[in-house]
Amino acid sequence: MKYGVFIFATDKAMDPAKLAAAAEDRGFESFWVPEHVHMPVDRVTPFPRTEDGSLPEEYYRIHDPFVALGAAAGATSEIRLGTSICLVTEHEPIALAKQIASLDFISGGRFEFGIGAGWLPEEMEPLGVRFQDRWKVTTQRIEAMKVMWTQDEAEYHSEFVEIPKTHVIPKPVQDPHPPILIGAGSKWARQRVVDWADGWLPNIPAPGFVERAIQDIQSRAHEAGRDFDSISINVFPAIEDALPEYERIGVDRVVFGLPHAGEDIVMPELDRLAKLIR
Repeated sequence: MKYGVFIFATDKAMDPAKLAAAAEDRGFESFWVPEHVHMPVDRVTPFPRTEDGSLPEEYYRIHDPFVALGAAAGATSEIRLGTSICLVTEHEPIALAKQIASLDFISGGRFEFGIGAGWLPEEMEPLGVRFQDRWKVTTQRIEAMKVMWTQDEAEYHSEFVEIPKTHVIPKPVQDPHPPILIGAGSKWARQRVVDWADGWLPNIPAPGFVERAIQDIQSRAHEAGRDFDSISINVFPAIEDALPEYERIGVDRVVFGLPHAGEDIVMPELDRLAKLIR
């Protein structure tokens, strides 16, 4: 089982490049950051992880993940660099395909593309995506990006994406493209994992849920004629006491959450986790 770390990379948190280098030095396999392009002030939709629906400030202070991971790539040589998660609904797909290919190329093929469609209508709708269309849009944008990553003259046409024949270069180092990990926990998300993704990255870390979901993915993969071993199972934020359970049920990677804080708080926690995984 592999071990990674995650932080809300913001203007108030430890520098992501310095943190990624420290994580690599301590033996962590991967470094992850989230994304919110913007956060509307007026919100009807409550945040699902607080009792009163209020939003923690780190959600609206996040660095652009590709800038943060690009800086981390320059400060490291081996650690894998991931989004957990990139909100595909908030990006034009040609530009996003170029960003990802460039990051994968510059990092030497170390990018992990954790993705989601988003939970907040007020966030995505100003960027041109209706909430009810979010997974259709995400699926078609991913399909289009796969074409751009693998074809010299890329062309794609669908309900929500229109790309005339064009060059999008460089191509990713990883063949055929960086791993696409779906960061959602529903049964529909698990079917999408089997249909067109490379792995699963739920932010629901309870071992019982993960075990039942893995069994469901295995069943769906069998029905679809897909090799289950080609699907990676990733869990974040990891529950420390559940590490033996994660390993028993076949989790490939766990990602520990680090505090949204400065170096004086983050580094002691990183050192503690490094001792734990050793």
